[in-house]
Amino acid sequence: MQLPFSLEIPISKLASVFRNTSATYKFYWFWGILESIEEGKSTINKKEIFARMLSLSWYTVNYFHISFGKQDLIQQAIFNVKDLENLSIDDKQSVILNRLIKSKNPETIKLLLHFDNNVPHKFLSPWLGSGSRAKVYEQSLDNNINAPYQLHKEHIVINNKWFNYFKNNLGILKSFSFWNLALFLQSRNPNVPDIPNKIHRPIIRGSLNKHKQKFWDIVLNELGYINCIYTNEKLVVGDYIIEHFLPHQFVAHDLMWNLIPADSQFNSKKSDKLPPFEKYFDDFYYLQKEGFEIIKKISPKNKFLQDYLTIFPEMSFDKSKFVEHIQPMLTIAHNNGFQYLKT
Repeated sequence: MQLPFSLEIPISKLASVFRNTSATYKFYWFWGILESIEEGKSTINKKEIFARMLSLSWYTVNYFHISFGKQDLIQQAIFNVKDLENLSIDDKQSVILNRLIKSKNPETIKLLLHFDNNVPHKFLSPWLGSGSRAKVYEQSLDNNINAPYQLHKEHIVINNKWFNYFKNNLGILKSFSFWNLALFLQSRNPNVPDIPNKIHRPIIRGSLNKHKQKFWDIVLNELGYINCIYTNEKLVVGDYIIEHFLPHQFVAHDLMWNLIPADSQFNSKKSDKLPPFEKYFDDFYYLQKEGFEIIKKISPKNKFLQDYLTIFPEMSFDKSKFVEHIQPMLTIAHNNGFQYLKT
């Protein structure tokens, strides 16, 4: 990305800050600083920034199960503080942040302050080099070097020129952090779909009724009923729920090729679990194929038919293509921490 130009500060050094990174720390550290500046703070407690690092990465780790790599300790810190502070993966970022900042639990504080060992001074390496921690702390106090912030034991102080630059370009700089973080995570998770949509807290999704009314209701009206592939219960119009075969937490979309009618009671049990391929795929495939062919015949202009183009570009169902698409995704999801449904 092209960062906004400035005559007063060395933008080229900021542009290089994410080069040669082996963990997510710098991305979330800078993002945390920007959020604090957005609140008008120029003197920022380190513990607050560390708390922001965890709150910003909370959903990427807990909800979407994205791997940060073996060297990255943010994931384990999140798992630990979730239990220590009795937090939920569905808590809002503001709730998580507030709880971590105010926590008096010595174990939580220890986990947060662990990031003080390297993150604050190594972020400044484009300006101050890769010297010892003590040396970088001392150099950061020299205003002639024009580093973004001064390092102190418990806080940082943003340089006035940098503060103005950050404040005036918050949107672009957040996008700069987001984009570089997305590239980093994609390199660590090359087979996981839609990484950019797994960095922020998932948007509260609207009801899937539009799919039900415009797609599966048409199928059910044509057939009279279908059997749930999980429970074999009869499903009729008005008495079923739309469910994701591959969990939404993994695919991060509501495309029709992954949606089927299901028994509402079983859907709550399934949650984000993976359906075992050998047990459920054939029934899933034949239900999808039958639904697709009915809609194609009765409602050929139905917009949800377009959802199948990524798998079937010629708009003709092929079981082998569906297997090639679904089976590897189940394996990848499981490797990323999603568990199979116990049957």
